[in-house]
Amino acid sequence: MPADTDAGKKAVVLVSGGLDSATVLALARDAGARCHALTFDYGQRHRVELDAARRVARQLGAADHRVVRLDIGWMGGSALTDTRIAVPQESTPGIPVTYVPARNTIFLSIALGWAEVLDARDIYIGANAVDYSGYPDCRPEFIRAFESLANLATKAGVEGKGFHVHAPLMKMHKHEIIRSGARLGVDYALTLSCYDPDAAGLACGHCDACRLRAQGFAEAGIADPTRYR
Repeated sequence: MPADTDAGKKAVVLVSGGLDSATVLALARDAGARCHALTFDYGQRHRVELDAARRVARQLGAADHRVVRLDIGWMGGSALTDTRIAVPQESTPGIPVTYVPARNTIFLSIALGWAEVLDARDIYIGANAVDYSGYPDCRPEFIRAFESLANLATKAGVEGKGFHVHAPLMKMHKHEIIRSGARLGVDYALTLSCYDPDAAGLACGHCDACRLRAQGFAEAGIADPTRYR
């Protein structure tokens, strides 16, 4: 596995506009990386998160921020991309209906391409297996497998330069994530975690993402800056 990010090296950071990705961007910056933020407009129903991503990238000093239109909503199969499927208001067993088919695989593939062009060796993603254990593409096994793929399927990998896919939140609970971000100066009032916000970006307060966020702030002992409708 390639070495961790060294000071001054470039990194591509997936930034959705949510609490987790904002924290990851702050952690990458704190590690000394020159961060190139990457956000996807993928046909999600909660498109107001794109504005949150712009705010986060600006506040945390990303060297560059690209919002890429990559509509995978036509596939359906998820409450986040198909408005005919209701966002659940309570937790359900198994893989939740808010899972978007192959989303992290697609996003990491685009991030990998950009990283190779930038001559960046590091890619950061906010995958978390503790609070989001229902998503198969948030597991440590997936991150390790994608890193192996990255080093097999690229010119940089074949030439021995290699890539490291960082998932620094993987084993952290939400309150630990929030405390880490707060220590690094993340303004969580700029972020949006809700799966079903209104057009003004006000959170529903009932979906899984809202509940986990509220619980995390309560357990962290930090005031929740979320604006609810």
